[in-house]
Amino acid sequence: MPIPSHLVPARLRAGDQARVASSGLRARPLRAALSALGIAIGTTAIVAVLGLSSSSQAGLLAEIDRLGTNLLTVKTGQSLTREEAVMPVAAPARVSRLASVEEVAHTGTIDDANVYRSPVIPPINTNGLKVQAASLNLPQVAGAGVAHGRWLNEATATQPTVVLGAVAAERLGISRVHPGQRVWLGGQWFYVAGTLTAATLAPDIDTSALVGYPAARRYLGHTTMAGGRPADGPPSTIYVRSATDAVGAVQSVLAQTANPEAPNEVNVSQPSDALTARASAKGAFNSLFLGLGVVALLVGAVGVANIMIISVLERRSEIGLRRALGATRGQIRTQFLSEAIMLSVLGGIVGVAAGALATAVYAATKNWTVVIPTEAWAGGIASAILIGAIAGLIPALRAARLSPTEALRTA
Repeated sequence: MPIPSHLVPARLRAGDQARVASSGLRARPLRAALSALGIAIGTTAIVAVLGLSSSSQAGLLAEIDRLGTNLLTVKTGQSLTREEAVMPVAAPARVSRLASVEEVAHTGTIDDANVYRSPVIPPINTNGLKVQAASLNLPQVAGAGVAHGRWLNEATATQPTVVLGAVAAERLGISRVHPGQRVWLGGQWFYVAGTLTAATLAPDIDTSALVGYPAARRYLGHTTMAGGRPADGPPSTIYVRSATDAVGAVQSVLAQTANPEAPNEVNVSQPSDALTARASAKGAFNSLFLGLGVVALLVGAVGVANIMIISVLERRSEIGLRRALGATRGQIRTQFLSEAIMLSVLGGIVGVAAGALATAVYAATKNWTVVIPTEAWAGGIASAILIGAIAGLIPALRAARLSPTEALRTA
């Protein structure tokens, strides 16, 4: 026998169900806000970590593209006896004659010279800085610009004049260059001609005080013998710009060309490869912060579950009344489950917005392109929905099991 239509429980439309589910949140806004806070913090961490990681990688790759991937470096290594090797004085000239090599610059480390702000600084306080002799075309080859003052020229390269790398200038407390400014270098005063911007592909330059080769030979004793005559050098690092499509071919012959007698005593590298690897390696470090974000989400889930259980206990009279008026167990269950999901989604939306804002602000300070991966914000919202469903399941089932008489009697 069919059940009369007036005895069949009415189905709630989605809009009505949403209004019923949100009634509990509207009645206790402060409790709802505090419950959603844990979800918001976890989502913020996830979105911010993924966004900052993607933005920093995009910025680093853009910097590599700007500086070019055709820079190669040749550095002195170790001899078979584990001693510091010496590169031939003629190495830069030989390298410059290679086919597809466009530009060559070089520096020579002066081991027995240090740079200080003044002669009263204790010798042990070197600040990790070194003194290097440099060829005049070094900035354009290595990709370092002049921040203040001027770079060396044919005249100043012969005089006690120095240009400071970006880090060296910072550690020496020199933020600008003015006439007559000096530093104590190699036991004597050198005039500061300028400072450089950061050399992304040549970090050794950043921590160096750079002088001309003639000045290094005249004032610092940086000289060697070549063909029975004194010569500038020897070089310790050679910077090579090659044709972009011939980087591999040039790299394969650089060691033999720079030091034909002992090619194993020089190290050849492509700095852009190291930076690309560093961009990829950041993902491993970011997993730690993603883990912290997941922990925050789990803590938020516990908070939501706790609040929903308390809500069921406090709203027994409401549950009993709705059941007495014809609401089914499924409708009660859906009401509390929807309320938990809505609470988590609100926290997730706030977290996504906060994470995106944090990414945008930090990326702007670093001049990066703002990149927020789809999986960041979509994953944050999806995680919030999943956590809300899991956290609200037990309270919803508990509410649905209450009979009308029991709920009204214990209210």
